[in-house]
Amino acid sequence: MSITQNLLDEQIQKEVPSAARLAVAALFFVQGAVFANWVARIPTVQEKLELSNGELGGVLLGMAIGAVVSMPATGWLLARFDSRVVTTIAVLGYCMVLPLLALAPNVPLLQMSLVLFGAFNGATDVSINAQGIDVEQRYGRQIMSSFHGMFSVGGMICAAGSGVLASLGVYPVPHLLGAGILLGIVVILASNWLLSAGIETDSDEEPMFALPTGALIGLGVVAFCGLLGEGAMADWSAIYLQGTLHTGPGLAAAGYAVFSVTMAVGRFLGDWLTQRLGSVWMIRLGGIVAGTGLGLSLVITQPVTAIIGFACVGIGLASIVPIVLSAAGLLPGIAPGIALSAVTTAGYFGFLCGPPLIGFAADLVTLRGALGIIVILSATIAVLAKTVRVAPAENS
Repeated sequence: MSITQNLLDEQIQKEVPSAARLAVAALFFVQGAVFANWVARIPTVQEKLELSNGELGGVLLGMAIGAVVSMPATGWLLARFDSRVVTTIAVLGYCMVLPLLALAPNVPLLQMSLVLFGAFNGATDVSINAQGIDVEQRYGRQIMSSFHGMFSVGGMICAAGSGVLASLGVYPVPHLLGAGILLGIVVILASNWLLSAGIETDSDEEPMFALPTGALIGLGVVAFCGLLGEGAMADWSAIYLQGTLHTGPGLAAAGYAVFSVTMAVGRFLGDWLTQRLGSVWMIRLGGIVAGTGLGLSLVITQPVTAIIGFACVGIGLASIVPIVLSAAGLLPGIAPGIALSAVTTAGYFGFLCGPPLIGFAADLVTLRGALGIIVILSATIAVLAKTVRVAPAENS
């Protein structure tokens, strides 16, 4: 009886993580898909409300405000309630808020909608990463990079689809409403296989989130630079192509789609490449590829070279966050959960504050000049590559 029960328990342990892994992957896909649908419609919303780049940057700041409030609150909820329920509510709410962005008739209502959108985005980011960490622990091997790859796949597919809809003249309201409903159905189906447990801290007195201090500062800076570049590409790539290089809305949406494709490929290959090149060289080469590619595309102001530059940013930044999080989790003298939350906080701050920063700079030095900030930050990543060294034997 005992042997039979043990075999049954082992079979259940194998099946549940497999189903949970698919469910979590689906939610990462949904997060990328929701964000890409919004990104593809930013130029249309900007044109409808007659916003300058600087004004748009100020409006987009609402998303950062919402996330800053929701992320710590979500960590608190995950520590005290069923992670499956918290995650389902967060991601489903993220899908349902999407149409509000197109329905907003004026700037104040758009900004309020973006605060709500950012709040659900932040809650989604924390909760699905908590699910991912739990699934990874049950697998006993690194699989987080593949989850982040699914985020990029969602962005890639929906950015391309949104471009087609924009080219066909489909209005933002039915587009975002339909996307929110379809993706919400995916969330409901996937929620049946999520795990109930969330992140476990080493002590009940340890906070769920903390700002980078000491040895985490370098890792926090790298995460900040990398995710600021991702956020800027998401919100400004289409506007640069359509507004600065005067392409059509379909080709403008293709810029973010290409960025998402190369980032997805880089993330799915990231673990394999890191094992062969070492994390330091992966970070260093990533910064060089992103900065050089985008820098050349800003000098040669043609749509094709711009899209190639966006592709370089995607492939260059793809492995930055997974490697930095792995390094943070291995730092001695600090609980992995605290280190991970600290670096994630720094990175997410860059992701959400980057787009408004680019908008403000664009009013001063043009959007082309403002995107040069990403080139500088990519060079900073390459310079700080050694901060991710986690073993003496690792190549540098």
